[in-house]
Amino acid sequence: MDGCIKIEILINKNRTLHIQFSEYFERDEEMRSDSVKKGMQQAPHRSLFNALGMTKEELERPLIGIVSSYNEIVPGHINLDKIVDAVKMGVAMAGGTPVVIPAIAVCDGIAMGHLGMKYSLVTRDLIADSTEAMTMAHAFDGLVMVPNCDKNVPGLLMAAARVNIPTIFVSGGPMLAGRVKGQKTSLSSMFEAVGAYSAGKMSLEDVEEFENKVCPTCGSCSGMYTANSMNCLTEVIGMALKGNGTIPAVYSARIQLAKHAGMKIMELLEKDIKPRDIMTEDAFMNALAVDMALGCSTNTMLHLPAIAHESGVKLNLDIANEISARTPNLCHLAPAGHTYIEELNEAGGVYAVMNELNKKKLIKTDLITCTGKTVGENIKDCINTDPEVIRPIEKPYSETGGIAVLKGNLAPDSCVVKRSAVAPEMMKHEGPARVFDCEENAITAIKDGKIVAGDVVVIRYEGPKGGPGMREMLNPTSAIAGMGLGSTVALITDGRFSGASRGASIGHVSPEAAVGGNIALIEEGDLIKIDINANTIDFEVSKEELEKRRANWKPRAPKVTTGYLARYAHLVTSADKGAILQLPGIEE
Repeated sequence: MDGCIKIEILINKNRTLHIQFSEYFERDEEMRSDSVKKGMQQAPHRSLFNALGMTKEELERPLIGIVSSYNEIVPGHINLDKIVDAVKMGVAMAGGTPVVIPAIAVCDGIAMGHLGMKYSLVTRDLIADSTEAMTMAHAFDGLVMVPNCDKNVPGLLMAAARVNIPTIFVSGGPMLAGRVKGQKTSLSSMFEAVGAYSAGKMSLEDVEEFENKVCPTCGSCSGMYTANSMNCLTEVIGMALKGNGTIPAVYSARIQLAKHAGMKIMELLEKDIKPRDIMTEDAFMNALAVDMALGCSTNTMLHLPAIAHESGVKLNLDIANEISARTPNLCHLAPAGHTYIEELNEAGGVYAVMNELNKKKLIKTDLITCTGKTVGENIKDCINTDPEVIRPIEKPYSETGGIAVLKGNLAPDSCVVKRSAVAPEMMKHEGPARVFDCEENAITAIKDGKIVAGDVVVIRYEGPKGGPGMREMLNPTSAIAGMGLGSTVALITDGRFSGASRGASIGHVSPEAAVGGNIALIEEGDLIKIDINANTIDFEVSKEELEKRRANWKPRAPKVTTGYLARYAHLVTSADKGAILQLPGIEE
C-alpha cells in the first residue's frame, strides 16, 4: 500500500455516505496538511505554495482554512471581509497559517418573490458540497467558518460535520433595527408596508420612508429571522463562541470575537476536538430547547435535522413537540414582538437564555463545546439583565415553546408553525380552503381583495420537489398582514416561510403535493380545521371521497428539466426529513 491512498466508502447508522481517507506515505506526518507539504513526493506541491508567496515558516505551521462567504450582494455578508481579516490575525497570533477559501451565499430578501427564491434553499447543499470539496482537496488542518445568512450557516454546519476536522464558527452579526417615526422596525415591516399600500392603508410617502430606514446597517436582518436563529443556535450547539448570534455587525466587539475565534481554532486543533465531538444528540436537544425559548424561525425545523443527519444523529421532528411541551417561550423578538437582536445581546444573549432554561434543568450542561469547556462552564456567569427582553422562566410568555409541529389528514407526516407569532384568536381556526397551485396566483388574489376574513389560503406545488426549491412565502403572508387580515386568515403551504413571516403561517406540509400528498387533494371550499394547541390540522372530507380524489390525481410534469434545479428535484427528500439530498438506492 506504500504511496497509495485507500478510500473506503462507509455508510453510517443514518445511511449517509461518508468517505474515510486512509493515507499511506513514506514520511512521518504530524499534521493533516503534511500530506501536501512534506516529503519528496510533495516537492511539486511546495512549488505551488511558493507561487502563493508562502514561506518555509508558514508551511511548518498548521494550515487553517477560513471559509469566507463574503460578497457584495448580501447585506449580511458585505462586512465579512473585515471579519475574515480579524480571523486571520487571530490564527496567525496563535501560530497557524490562515488560508481564505470562498463559499457562496444568497440574500433571501433580494431573491424573494421571483424565480430567484427557487435557488435559495438549494444553495445550502451546494455550500456543504463545495466546502467539503475544497477542504478535502487541500488537506486543511482546521477550519474557521465565516457565514451569516440563512442557508450559509446551516450549509457550513453540514460541511463541518461531514469533513469532521477541528472547526469553529464566527458569523458577521445582525444589523441594527431601523427606526421609523420613533419606532424600531425591520425588513418584515417593509414587506407588510407593501401590503398596506395595496389596501390603501399607507401612502407612497410612508412606504418610501420605510424603504429608506428599515435596514440602516450591514448585517443579517435585525429580528429573530432565519439567519439570526441559526447563528444563535450555532452558539447553543457549541460550534461558536459567546455572542456569535447577537453581537451587532457594526460593533467593534464583533471584530474582537473574530480574532478570538481565530485563536481558539488552534486550541481545538491541539486538543483534537472535532465537530462530531460537539454536535452530539444531546447538543441538538439543547438546540431544540433554546429554539423553543427564543421563538426561532420555522426554517430551523429544516436545518437542524439536516445538520444532525450529517453528524450521524437521527433527529425526528416528533421530538420537537415533546421539547416544546416542557420548554417555555421566553422571548418575543421580531416578528413575534417588538424587541430586536441588539436588545437580546444587551440582555445577556443566548447564554442568558440558556441559564434561564437551566434553572429547570431543561438543557444538558455537561457537553463539550468549541471553547474547550462544557456548556455549564460557558453559561455559569451569564445572567439575564433585562426581564423585558428575556422573560424569567417563572414568568414566560407561554408555558410551551415558540414552534409547533402539527399532524393530521392534511399533513400526515407533519407541518410546522411559529406558534409564538400567531394571534391568540388564530390558535384554533376553521375556514374554507382557497386553493392556489403557485405563490403568484395567491398573491394576486390577496391583493385583489378576493381573500376575506376566515379563509384558509392553501399554496401547493411549492415543496422541495414541486417548486422545485421550496420557496419562502413571505410575500403572501406579508400581503395578508398588510391587508389587515393577519388575525383572521391562515396560510398553509408545502413551501416554507421566511423567519420574518408572522400569523397563522403553516408550512413544510409533508408529504408535499408533487408526490401526491393530501395537500394535492384539497378542493376549493373544503373546510380546514387547525388546532395549534392540540398540534392538529385536518380538512373535512370522507375517506371515500379522499380515495376518489386520490384515484383521479396525476403527477405533474417537472417544472424544470435541466441544470441544478432538475438534479435537486430528483434527489431531494421531504421537508420533514430536512429536505436533505438522498442518493438513489440509499434508504433511510
